[in-house]
Parts: sequence; C-alpha cells; structure tokens
Amino acid sequence: MIEFLAPLDRKLLRDLWAIKGQALAIAVVIGCGVGMYLMSKGMLASLADTRAAYYERYRFADIWAPVKRAPSALLEQIAELPGVRRAETRIRAGVILDVEGSAAPITGEIQSLPAIRGPHINDFVLRHGRYPDAEREEEVLALEAFAEAHQLEPGDHLYAILNGTKKKLTITGLVLSPEYVYAISPGEIVPDKKRFGVLWMNLEALANAFDLDGAFNEAVLLASPGENTDALLEQLDLLLKRYGATGAYGRDQQISDQFLTNEIQQLETMGRLLPPIFLLVAAFLLNVVIGRLVDTEREQIGLLKAFGYSNGAVARHYLKMIGLVTLLGVVIGIALGLWLGHGLARMYMDYFKFPFLLFRAPLDVYLVGIGFSLLVAAAGTFGAVRRVVRLDPAVAMVPPPPPDYSRSARWLDRMTRLIDQPSRMILRHLYRWPRRAAMTTIGIAMSMGLLIGSSFSLDAMLYMVDISFNVIDRQDVTVNFVEPRNVRAVQDVLHAPGAMHAEPFRAIPVVLRNGPNSRREAIIGLQPQAELSRVVDTNLRPVPLPGYGIVLSDKLAELLDIRSGEFLRLEIRTGRRPELDVEVSGIVKTYMGTAAYMDLEVMNRILKDDIAISGTYLLVDPDRTDEFYQALKNTPIVAGVSLQEQAQDAFYETLQESLGTFVFFNTLFASLIALGVVYNSARISLSERGRELASLRVLGLTRGEVSYILLGELALLTLLALPLGASLGYLLAWTLVQSFNTELFRIPLIISPSTYGYAALVVLLSAAASGVLVHRRIQQLDLVAVLKTRE
Repeated sequence: MIEFLAPLDRKLLRDLWAIKGQALAIAVVIGCGVGMYLMSKGMLASLADTRAAYYERYRFADIWAPVKRAPSALLEQIAELPGVRRAETRIRAGVILDVEGSAAPITGEIQSLPAIRGPHINDFVLRHGRYPDAEREEEVLALEAFAEAHQLEPGDHLYAILNGTKKKLTITGLVLSPEYVYAISPGEIVPDKKRFGVLWMNLEALANAFDLDGAFNEAVLLASPGENTDALLEQLDLLLKRYGATGAYGRDQQISDQFLTNEIQQLETMGRLLPPIFLLVAAFLLNVVIGRLVDTEREQIGLLKAFGYSNGAVARHYLKMIGLVTLLGVVIGIALGLWLGHGLARMYMDYFKFPFLLFRAPLDVYLVGIGFSLLVAAAGTFGAVRRVVRLDPAVAMVPPPPPDYSRSARWLDRMTRLIDQPSRMILRHLYRWPRRAAMTTIGIAMSMGLLIGSSFSLDAMLYMVDISFNVIDRQDVTVNFVEPRNVRAVQDVLHAPGAMHAEPFRAIPVVLRNGPNSRREAIIGLQPQAELSRVVDTNLRPVPLPGYGIVLSDKLAELLDIRSGEFLRLEIRTGRRPELDVEVSGIVKTYMGTAAYMDLEVMNRILKDDIAISGTYLLVDPDRTDEFYQALKNTPIVAGVSLQEQAQDAFYETLQESLGTFVFFNTLFASLIALGVVYNSARISLSERGRELASLRVLGLTRGEVSYILLGELALLTLLALPLGASLGYLLAWTLVQSFNTELFRIPLIISPSTYGYAALVVLLSAAASGVLVHRRIQQLDLVAVLKTRE
C-alpha cells in the first residue's frame, strides 16, 4: 500500500517509524495535557449541568428564613412579597440520634414533611421504601448516606431526642435531597456519614414534639428569575423580625451549595493552570525533536530541493510529521480524558450525593483542546520549519563544520587531574551546546515542578488539619445546647461520667456591616484565656481576646473591607436584637471559614443578658468515653455533639479518597513528562553521536564507557534540573494558593521536605528508566553500519 503514496509521504512514514519512541513519548505528553483539560473542563460542565438540573427538578430553594416561632398564617404575606415565585414553611430542628452499634451520640437534623403530598420546595428523591404514614407519628424518612453508613434499611429503628424527649422512630424510606448534596454537620469542615444524619417526619407529629402547632420555624422561598435577592432578604427580615428571625440568607450561604461551588471553582482553576504546562512541555519536545531532525537531515533536505521540490513542499513534509504526532497525542488525550472523567464522575457521585451524574464534555471542550494542541505544536516547531525553508540546497549538502571545543580547552586543561577523559568529553559537549543542555534541563525541571505544584495541596491540608485539631481546637467533645443557658449548665455537663474539664462558649447570629459591605455571620464568644478552643495568630501563638471590641479573621475583614481600629456595625439577630458599633480590636489569620470572636463576658454585657452560653468544650477521660456518651444520649438540653477524634478521622478519610486520587494521577503525568524529556534527549543524542560513539568503540572503549559518555551527560542534566524543578514547583504552588483563596478555604503555602524528595525520586526513577531504554540501544549499536554513514 505504501507504493501508492507520494515519495515524500513514504519518507514521512519511514521517518516516523525511525523515531517511533520519541514520537510516542511526545504524543503521550500531549495526551496528558489534552486529557487533563478534557477531564477538568468536562467534569466542570457535568457538575454544573447536573447541579442545575437537580436543583431545578427538585425545586432547590433560593432563600431560607429561620425564625424562633411564627404563625402558619404568615405564609400568605411571605408569598405576596415582590419577587417571590413560591414560598413554603416548615419545622426544622437539631436532634441527637442514637443508633444501635454506635456508642457515641450522633448529631442530626429533623424536618417536617409537607402535609399535602406533591411537588414542594427542597423536594427529595425517594430511593428505597415508602413515605411515612400520616397516621403514624413514629415513621420517618432518612438520608440515604447516613442510613447506609449504619446499615439501616426501611423497617429498621433508631432513637432521637425530640425537644428533650427520647423517641423510638421507624425508618420507612431512604432519600436524597438537593439540600444535602454535601451533608455536613454544623460547625464541621468535612462530611461524616456516620456522625451526621437527617430525618423527615410528618408535620403534625413534629409540631407536637416541638410545641409548634399552627406555627413554623423556617420559611423557604423560590425567587422569580432575575430578581434582586438582596432586596427580598431585607423585606423578609423586616417581616419576620418580631418572630425571632435570625436573618434570611440566600443560596450562596447555604452550606451544601457553598462546598459544591467551591469544588467547581477548584476544578476550573486546575483546568486553567495545569493542562497548558503539559502542552508547553510537548511544544518543547517537538521543538527539540524536529529541530535536531532537521539538523541531521540537512543533506536530504538539500537533495530534495536540488531535485525540484519547492520550499513549501519540504516544509509541508515536516508539518505533516508534526501534525501526525500531535494528532496521535490528541487521540490519546481524548481517550485518557474520557477514562479519567468517567472515573472522576463515579468518585463525585459518592462524594457529592447526586441521584445522577453523567460525565459529558461539551463539543467546544474537544475543539479547544485540539486547537490549542495544534497551536502549541506549531509554535514549538516554527523555528525548525523556518530553517527548512531558508536552507539553501548548496549549503545543505555540505556537512556542517565539526564542533569547536577550543573555547573550552583552557579551563578543561586545568581540570585534567580531577576528571577522566570520558567525563571531560561530557563537559565539553555540554559547553559546546549550552542552549540544548539548558532546554533539556528545563524540560526535566518542569516535570518535577508540576508534581510538586499539584501535590503540595496534600501537605497544606495535613497542615490545616494539624493546626485545626491540635493547636486551635484541642477539646475532645463540643456540646451545643438546645437554647442558651446559664453558665451553671457547665457544671451539669461536668457531672457526666468521664468529663474532666469544660470551657463555655456562646454563638450569636449577627449581620456585620461596614458601609455597603455586609455579612451574615455568627460571633463566637470565648473566655479570654481559653485553653481548649483558642484564637491563634499566624505564628500559632494564642491571642487573648481583649476586653473590648471584636476580633475578625483576615478573610472576613477582607470581605468587609475593614481594618483593625475601625468601627463595625453589629446587628444582633437574637434576644433584644440591639444594633451597635464596635471597634475591630484585632485581625487574625485563619485558613477555614470566616470567623469572628469576642470576649464571652463582653458579648453577654452588650446583649444585656445574664452569663449565658450556647455550649461547652470538654476534655473527656479516654477510659470512660462510652459512659460519657451514654450520658449525653439521655441529656435533653443537648442539641448537637461534635467529636474531635471522629472529625479528624473523617478529614483524613476524605483526603485519602479525593486528594490521594489526584496525587496518583499527577505522579503518573509527571513521570511521563520526565520519561519523555529524558528519553527524547538521549535518543536524539544517540542518533547524532552514533558515529562518534562507534568510533570510540573501535578505538577500544567498552560498552559501559561509551554508555557513560552519553548517559552521564543526561544524568548530569537531570541532577541540575532538580533545584530548578523545586523552584518551579514552589512557584506553581504559590500560584495555586492565590487561586484557591475562597470563603471556605485558604490553602497555606506549605511544602514538606518529603514532597520535594518524592518529586525528585520520581524524576530520577523516570530518568533511570529512560537511561535503561537508551542503554539497550547502545548495546545493539551496529559499528560497521554506523561507521559507513557519511558525516
């Protein structure tokens, strides 16, 4: 079949076959870039489309308006507010759950089911079982993830403390809800399916349990398309103020959607930063391969032009080669991207609780990936193709002058006593071709930098876990009360078996205003010299809370555009609901959330309350935890319990499931880049210096000595690339840190020595693998055939 091709096309196939190893290495690097782009952009589109479809189909609310207690008749006034498309009311409360086989109490929420079946706001997907019977007060629906974590099925039982009364409940069905795509307990930073559960109960039964007959404690709304939700939030707060409203909030502050949005932003950042790095490395490889191929085929190019082939025809010959290698890379990338995308979709299906999630990349993602690959390939080989066009036939057919090593003779002579002859040959060759050596070094360094930059997030997250659980929050258990209570409640908790030390806290809902900037937050009141849950500065030193003003996290201060010493407007949304101006007495660095702190005594003084607390931090005797947990399960004043050890375990498990997967793939990609760069450099050097190496073999050098000359050069360049790769990795990590600065997380720039060592080891092993492949080629070198070739 090859006989039917044009002569240049036959030459093209022969050339590609001759450099098949290099061509495949380049194609794989291009494929990594295209695959990562397709995976990240496709997953980004799939998540956004799935979220939009799920929210729309199950009428996910736009606004939540919690109150203390409001009459059900108020629903009509809420629905008539301008911009409200639909409104509903419900009962929602925190509960303590007790499941067989779980020694520790479980934090949960319980919501009322609409009295009338049918589509409603924040509807849910019934996955198994049936709806509760309206005549049976003990029947409930349960969130599927929680039920599966405890191996609960329809017909099983569990216990819940409802407003101080322990009640046995029967699960009739398992559901998914758009409100709990990311099911996380209040105050936690990662979801824990075993430690947080959600139940749905008939409205009448739940109203009886919480003394809310004919009343509600939360309204949920769908806003009209294009409506200004800020104005609607203000109207809701004004309407519900007399009923103990703590402040209406929009979807942007709903915790589940916040985490989902944060994940989408991270995917967008990764898709914007990492794929271009792969494609730039591919452009570098193409530049090296095609450039050196042109140099070695000078005579052939001259003959082609002498026989009448035009400059354009010869240029198109090399452009076809570039195009075929790039096309192979695109095909590999699409296959890789689809495989990774479907695997990532399965991971997200478990991480975010969607009823469906199909990986589907839009057509424009494919087109951009292909187009950018071709553009980068063309840019990388532009210089080489231009040399082909400009090469005069007469000049091309004359062998290039041999390398001039005279410039290096003086300083090499001084090192004669220090190095042997083969080592001197290595240094002379590097000195003669500094640009080539520098490009190879940069290519290897980029692979190491990519690995460091994409893996440092694991170091950063582990650092954040350590700071959060061992420096800031050092308690064993956090107990939240149903209602603010007198400080004497601390002594009641300390009477529980195993409780050793307690520190009270109070959380109050507020709206913080600084000119046009406002935030709905909770201020945490702590003891000034707290030891269990502390405020720390950037040097991890405890910051005593002053006896005046408010201390803000740096991110909250940034959002409010306020500095230390300035005054901030506080609109308290509890108790007497005072509005007052307080001085910002300090700003502290935090990595998670947007926190605000006050001295507990100062907080209670401005609220004009007795010494009231919302809960307490506790140290518990590790030998008596089961007794302590059992006591908490039977304590009616407790609304929620957070266990530090379980929370930390959940964090590590989440890191392993999510970041561990990304680190694995990044290691694979970085290894392929290092392998491609080193292998290409070694193979091209072998083809360029084949006659030289063969001559050395004839002159008596052993195969090992000849291999040392070629591979020693690559080993030296690899070692030189390590510090540069570490610097590039640090720069990439810094760029990612700036991009991941969100309200939920600020990733610290922490890179452990083990990450640098791991990245260096991956590069060294990849270089060693390339060296083994090239060494085998040197062993198979045909001395007679090589020496017959003309210079």
